[in-house]
This record gives sequence, C-alpha cells and structure tokens, in this order.
Amino acid sequence: MQIITDARRVALRSYSMWANYLGILALILPEVIYAVWQRDTDPRLWWFSGLALILFGTIGRLIEQPRRRSWLRILLLAAAVVALLFVWIKPAVSAPVSEAAFAQEAVPLVGKWEGKRNKAYLDSIASPPVWTVCYGETRGVQRGDYYTDAQCADMLGEGLLQFRVGLHKAFTATTMNHRLTPKRDAAYVSLAYNAGVYAISRSTAVRRLNAGDIAGGCTSLTWWNKAGARVIRGLVNRRADEYQMCMEGLA
Repeated sequence: MQIITDARRVALRSYSMWANYLGILALILPEVIYAVWQRDTDPRLWWFSGLALILFGTIGRLIEQPRRRSWLRILLLAAAVVALLFVWIKPAVSAPVSEAAFAQEAVPLVGKWEGKRNKAYLDSIASPPVWTVCYGETRGVQRGDYYTDAQCADMLGEGLLQFRVGLHKAFTATTMNHRLTPKRDAAYVSLAYNAGVYAISRSTAVRRLNAGDIAGGCTSLTWWNKAGARVIRGLVNRRADEYQMCMEGLA
C-alpha cells in the first residue's frame, strides 16, 4: 500500500474526506447527546444522514477535486450539515403530563377495579377493622358518613396523585418528558396503587421504560397478576386494561 504524496492536503482540504468525517460524527453524536444531556433524538435520521454523508464522500473520492476553492466547498458542506443537525437535534417541546390530564385517565381506570361504596362501612378484613368509604378511603371516615359520586372521585384522585408522586421518583427525566403519555402514566400509577409504590419503583416495568423499551415495559405490567402465588382472574383482567392504556399511541 502506498500513501499518496499529498495525503495531508487531501485529509484536511478534500470535501469528500470531510463528508466522511461528518458522516462518522453523525453516527456518534446521538450517543454523546444522550450521555451528556439525557436527550433522545431520532436514530433513523442520524443513521440516514451519516450513511448519506459517507456515500457522498466515497463517491467524491472518485471525482477529480481541484485544489482551488476546496475550502469553500468544505465550508458550504459543513454549513448545510450543521443546519440539518440543528433541525434534527432540536427536540419537540415536551413536558411531564399535567395532574389534570393524568387524573382524567387514572380515576376512571382505577375506580373501575377498586369498587365504590358511597356509605361508610366497617372493613372487618383490616386489622384492626376500620371505617371505609368510596374507593377504599379510610382517612377521617366515621360511621354513618356518606359521599356523593363526585366526592368519591375527588377523593380517589387525591390518593392517586400521592401514589404518582412516589412512583415518579423512579423515572428518569427523559421518561417523564418523552415516554409518559397521560394514559401510560395512569397505567403505571394504577399498578402502583394496587401493588405498592416501593415494589413497582424497582420493577422490570419501570426499568424497561427508563431504558426506552416502552412496549417491553407495558408487557411487564401484565406480570403482576398473582396474589398468594396464585393467578387471580380479576388481576389478569385489570392488568389487561392497564396494558392497553400503556400501549395506546405506540406504533
């Protein structure tokens, strides 16, 4: 193998070589952006842009490149690539799901499975027995209390928001801003409300979602269908509801 006599000039001034440099950079940058800023970008755009630049550079090596104005070509190519990358990297404006949007999805979902009793009753299964009302609320409940459907819904919403705050501590910023839709948020909190924040925070469902495997995380929700080592039909059905909400909008 023989190195060309003007290798340094070609390496620094050839637009085809710069196209290859930029192509390689396009394949590396998304990992750097995620590692530094915890920001997801579209991997397909990066891959296609990197491939296009490398192909452009490969073809360019087969075309005669005059020495004059080579820097101008480099500058024009670099400007075009920077402009494209600015558009591609700029994330869509996103923010965590609002409490109102979450409650709109979560209250009907959880209420469907928790069961509602408007008049206070003595829960004899609890130890010690405790007066309970609506969707299992016990705080400040006394014998003879009665709540309307709207009051029960508000009470459930407040309880779910408390569970939500605890569960959200287990999610990354990227998950909070880009992976949690109102329905997916409701599905995860519904599971935590049923199985406990501590357990779900350390579950495979949360780990997969944080890793970007949204579908895998939704599937993991369905694993929580047992009580006392037995599969419970009611839990299977509830998990199926949560799974459908979790997957909604996911291609």
